[in-house]
Amino acid sequence: MPDALAVLVVEDEPVALEAHAAYVTRVPGFDVAGTAATSHEALRVLDSTPVDVVLLDMNLPDRHGLDVIRAMRAAGHRADVIAVTSARELEVVRSAVSLGVVQYILKPFVFATLRDRLEAYRDYRAQVRMGEQVASQDEVDQVVAGVRPTRTALPKGMSEELLGRVTRELQGAGALSATELAERLGVSRVTARRYAEHLSDARLVTRSQRYAGAGRPEIEYRWT
Repeated sequence: MPDALAVLVVEDEPVALEAHAAYVTRVPGFDVAGTAATSHEALRVLDSTPVDVVLLDMNLPDRHGLDVIRAMRAAGHRADVIAVTSARELEVVRSAVSLGVVQYILKPFVFATLRDRLEAYRDYRAQVRMGEQVASQDEVDQVVAGVRPTRTALPKGMSEELLGRVTRELQGAGALSATELAERLGVSRVTARRYAEHLSDARLVTRSQRYAGAGRPEIEYRWT
C-alpha cells in the first residue's frame, strides 16, 4: 500500500485550523505533517518536514497566500498547493492558478467538499507515480482532469448562492438570530435557520442563547 500523502495545514483561525486538520485525518491516504498559523511558521515546517501538499489559507496575518507560494518556490519547495480561502476576487483566483495551485476551495465548506478535493488529488498523484512518460493525449487529459473533482452537492434543497449570502450577512454582523437573518435575506425564518445550522455544523458559526424579556430564549448565530 502506498505511503500516505503528507499535508501541511496553514490557517490563522484556531477553530478552522483544528477543523481542517481533523478533516484531513478522516480522508484515507492522507496524514497531517504539520500545522501553521502564519507564513513564517509554514515555511519553517517546509524547511524541516517532507510535505506533499499544502492546504493554504490565502489571507494570513503576515503575508498573502500568493506571496507564500512565491516564497515556497523561491526556496525550492515543490509541494503542491490547495487554496482554502474566503477570497473571491477573480484576480486572486487567476493569480493562484498561474502559480500552480491545484485546487481552490471557497469557505465556508463542509467535510465532503474537502474530502472530494483530496481524493481527486490522491488519484492524480497515483497516476503521476505510474510512470515518467505518457503515451497519448488521452493519458495527458486523464492526468490533468484527475486533480479536478466532480462538484460536491450541498444538502438537498440548499443553494450555493443563498449559502454565500447567508455567509456574508453573518460575517458582517456581530450576531444574528434566524428571524433577523431571514429579514435581511428576504427568506423564511425556517430557511434562514437551516442555512445557519448548516454553517454551525461546519464549525464556521457558533450558536448561543439570547435572553430578552420573559419569553423563551432565542438562538443567535455568530461567525467564528
